[in-house]
Amino acid sequence: MIILRSEKEIEKIGRSCQIVEETFSVIEELIRPGVRTKEIERKAEEIIRRRGGYPAFKGYNGFPGAVCISINEEVVHGIPGERRLEPGEIVGIDIGVLKDGYYGDAARTYAVGEISPEARQLLEVTQEALKKGIEQAVVGNRLFDISHTIQSMVETAGFSVVRALCGHGIGIALHEEPPVPNYGKKGMGPKLKSGMVLAIEPMVNQGDSEVITLGDNWTVVTKDGSLSAHFEETVVITEEGPKILTRQIIKS
Repeated sequence: MIILRSEKEIEKIGRSCQIVEETFSVIEELIRPGVRTKEIERKAEEIIRRRGGYPAFKGYNGFPGAVCISINEEVVHGIPGERRLEPGEIVGIDIGVLKDGYYGDAARTYAVGEISPEARQLLEVTQEALKKGIEQAVVGNRLFDISHTIQSMVETAGFSVVRALCGHGIGIALHEEPPVPNYGKKGMGPKLKSGMVLAIEPMVNQGDSEVITLGDNWTVVTKDGSLSAHFEETVVITEEGPKILTRQIIKS
């Protein structure tokens, strides 16, 4: 069942989303060669807890990290640890926050120093596909209008969308109905209504769309070893259009 959230509920989701965005605004300064992924995780958790939130991924279905950090061919669910960032890599960071019973979720992919033109294009296309997908999140459209727009833009650029993973509804659970795939036929799927809250998240591969999960049972990588980028926002559908809740900075 797809839940339509009240204004009060959207405000609570928004507070969690604000913490997500503030966390990104701080940790992005750590994205440089030589930094260990566990250092990024530690800083992220510190900020989340300082703001009265809880890192939503920590212990979620047994996940051992406070955030997900995925490098190069790692698509999602990378576990922070001793690995140091290297020049020319790309690193995707996925952050979830639980506060007062409601969740917020977003992801960004960053360049570590100078990256190749091909890697830069991958990041730009993925981010633009998310933007264009969000623009379809309007009352009266169908869910797969979002999916189709993302798929079309990505494939036109010569990349592929991951089909084994998708976005999701979000609210009092981290993953709610409906699933939000990054591919699909325009005009299909549930009708979009005011009050729906969606985590829209294109995962885009430089090569083939197929992915596999590593032996840690968490880290998802591209099957062909190509680079992958991941961008995500939590979005509420309103009568005035889509509102990105994970693009609001808390005023101290």
